Amino acid sequence: MKITVQKSIIENILIHTQPFLEKKDTSQITSHVLIDVSNSKLCIKATDYEIGLIVSTDKVNIIGNGTVTANGKKFLDIVRILKDGEISLEVKNDILYISQSHSNFKLPTFSYSEFPTFPIYEGKPRITINSHSLIDSLKKITPSIDTNNPKFELNGALIDIREDSINFASTDTRRLAVVNIKNENSSQLSIIIPKKAIIEIQKLFFDDIELYYDETNLIINSKNYTFFTKLINGKFPEYSRIIPKEISKTLTLPKAVMIESIKQITTISTDVKITFFNNTITFESLSDDNIEAKTEINYETGFSSPFVIAINSRYLLDFLNTVNSSEFTIGLNESNLPFVLSEANFKTVVMPIVI
Repeated sequence: MKITVQKSIIENILIHTQPFLEKKDTSQITSHVLIDVSNSKLCIKATDYEIGLIVSTDKVNIIGNGTVTANGKKFLDIVRILKDGEISLEVKNDILYISQSHSNFKLPTFSYSEFPTFPIYEGKPRITINSHSLIDSLKKITPSIDTNNPKFELNGALIDIREDSINFASTDTRRLAVVNIKNENSSQLSIIIPKKAIIEIQKLFFDDIELYYDETNLIINSKNYTFFTKLINGKFPEYSRIIPKEISKTLTLPKAVMIESIKQITTISTDVKITFFNNTITFESLSDDNIEAKTEINYETGFSSPFVIAINSRYLLDFLNTVNSSEFTIGLNESNLPFVLSEANFKTVVMPIVI
């Protein structure tokens, strides 16, 4: 194998592969990227078995075809310190030579035949979702995905394809986030995608995409990337039962003012008490220390008597930081019952703090 390629191109590819590499044990072949030059293209693969990525480009000068592996982190470290311009990559005697002008580097390789195989998408069922809708929906529910929960299904997000809608849902047991979009698929399906995969999907895909699946994998294909993730095997909670069927009081609130007020309180405490009076809303810190923070805004709530809720401020800020419009609604029942934050097709149900 021998090629020349612009530094910016190979550096960009290697940066994208880093989250897919085994970092701790460099003796594992999954700490390496697979470099394949064939069919007038350069393809680089990376996987930690759970998620994987193939990046391809035809913006390369191919002198000789071939396949090789190299440590993905060290490869990127070398490319980063080189100057802008063309870099030469060549394999001789199972060694990858990286050179530019008077600079020369060597990286050992593993047998590329031992590199994990990737699932193929040809012939698999396809999910039809607009790329913008997919990314926007995942962005909104990502903060509510749990981490290291012994119930593995809560460490991911649900894509629930029903007859007339596609629902995206996630929960960390204290809040539930749900996004609803129109269904363009004929089949019905429920899959759970790990949080790590969801974060990488949001970084990679902006253009037209194709989604495929089987019993164990979700595969996403675009012009330059092919991505796969293992699916989480489990039963996601019945999220529709958690959303309150009736709401006794609904308020439409300004996003920017609410964010500003809550952030003032979070300098002291993450837990905030919000009191809705007839024509004002007050925000107070809930802290065990003798430190207090308090602010208020003028707002006609319509409440004839004060209504109090206490919340973890992060839940409210996570919601507000992902909504698109300048206003949102809050649906309230009783102080100690879950309340609903809504904007367009996005809802978050939050369990209040009992005080």
